[in-house]
Amino acid sequence: MQHTLSTKALLKSTLIALAIAVLVLVSFILPAEYNIDPTGLGAKMGLTALANPAASVVKIDGQQTAEAKTVSKDATDIIEVVVPAGRGVEYKFTMAQFKKMEYQWQTGGDELFFDLHGEPEGDTTGYYESYAIATLAGMKGSFTTPFAGIHGWYWKNKSDKAVTVKLTVSGEYSVHGLKK
Repeated sequence: MQHTLSTKALLKSTLIALAIAVLVLVSFILPAEYNIDPTGLGAKMGLTALANPAASVVKIDGQQTAEAKTVSKDATDIIEVVVPAGRGVEYKFTMAQFKKMEYQWQTGGDELFFDLHGEPEGDTTGYYESYAIATLAGMKGSFTTPFAGIHGWYWKNKSDKAVTVKLTVSGEYSVHGLKK
């Protein structure tokens, strides 16, 4: 016995598949890829941060920014960086050779894997030098740059919720921001 679908059943199946595809597009793909979130679900699940991290997750002294900022030796910046669930982000500073930065970062209790490191100016090989690697909820210290380049943190969030890092820095640097 051969089973064939009627035109009516085929049309019904097609419409159901189309409705599911539109739901996935509106709820997941648009927020994650284009920062378009008509349902609000993308923001609740942290998907909008994936689309445009520089505009949505970084605050310097309480102000959202994507611009470079030059800081003198006596200045202090407080920067908030949101690390989305299951993702990693890098936040960097441009520094000349032998310049010092004092820092403190904390999450409020959630541990993140981190790598504090620097990449030499003009290097195209992918080389970087790590200064500290661990899994912690915060750290305080200072470092002096061994070479000119960009220096900063890579944080990896292995949890199922976004984690905010509060980073306080002072020294001689300009803000490079989120590295893409």
